[in-house]
Amino acid sequence: QSEALFRIDEVLLGDTKIVVGTTDRIAGEMLVDWDDPANSQLGLIRVNLRTLSTDNEFRDRALRGQILEADQDKYEFADFIPVELLQLPSSIAVGDSVDFQIRGNLTVHGVTREVIFDATLTIVSNSHIEGNAQATVRYQDFDMTIPEAPGVAKVSDQVELEISFVAQALVE
Repeated sequence: QSEALFRIDEVLLGDTKIVVGTTDRIAGEMLVDWDDPANSQLGLIRVNLRTLSTDNEFRDRALRGQILEADQDKYEFADFIPVELLQLPSSIAVGDSVDFQIRGNLTVHGVTREVIFDATLTIVSNSHIEGNAQATVRYQDFDMTIPEAPGVAKVSDQVELEISFVAQALVE
């Protein structure tokens, strides 16, 4: 039920277009401390870049093969390792929506950079949490280049990253 996506602006055949790439191949874990939310933990978040798709198969092939080089095993995944959860409230309850930040290290294309995601969680029940996290990065900071393509006049330097997730408690 979770999804990772990116958005980037391009000028294609004279028209500005927002390109969106998505995948549901995302994994991660969180540990919520209901008594003291500041002690909550977020584990590694991993996205399979080979499964990203846009509205154009030619773009998808360039994205996977030339830009992300996700066809190489060493670049198959984007990994985000959280370092710190910021601005968590002192208490949470079912029905609450919580805004906070996640500071961590994002590795894409073999390059690791610190990134801060702005996040919102909704506590649906004691065993079900839904949320969204967003950050903006520059693809050049991850040693990626976008090849020239017919009709594409410009591609933005800024890439918006977003993760929409549903977390379910493990039943033992």
